[in-house]
Amino acid sequence: MKVYTGGGDKGKTSLFSGERVAKHHVRIDAYGDMDELNSLLGVVCALVPAAESKLIQDLEGMQRNLFVAGAWLSTTPESPVIKHLTPLSAEVAKELEERIDTISGMLPPLKAFILPGGEVVAAWAHVARTVCRRCERKLTLLIEAEKMQEDAQLAAIQVYLNRLSDYLFVAARYLNQVLGREDILWK
Repeated sequence: MKVYTGGGDKGKTSLFSGERVAKHHVRIDAYGDMDELNSLLGVVCALVPAAESKLIQDLEGMQRNLFVAGAWLSTTPESPVIKHLTPLSAEVAKELEERIDTISGMLPPLKAFILPGGEVVAAWAHVARTVCRRCERKLTLLIEAEKMQEDAQLAAIQVYLNRLSDYLFVAARYLNQVLGREDILWK
């Protein structure tokens, strides 16, 4: 299979469901940001110390979930292809909440705003967090633009992204702590 097709040379691309749309279409923009987030999670995962295997396992699971979410974003609701997609369960957001609570329990309580940064891996986790927030904003734009406020799957993805950004925040703090770096307080 060739990596290039030439099909997008004139500014159009195909959705997973087959429709051709402009490369700047809100749907393309939304799942493009999700792809960027997935790549950033790969960077964070590559930098996490090997001893933190649970964190690596979390991040790899998140990458898989983002592929599922991306498939939903790249498929129009009226497409017959949609029945073949795997739903993103509301449980994945609950699992993130549990992990956030566990990791937060290992951290000193926050009493001030912190600056994103610290160790390289933590700084990248903060970058991933901000891209995750952008994904969430783009998803809400897509939902509004295509009048899909009642779409249960997009609602589940929106909740997941919201929890994922929270997870990445506590993971960044945790990674700094594990690597002996204190939070950088905003003054």
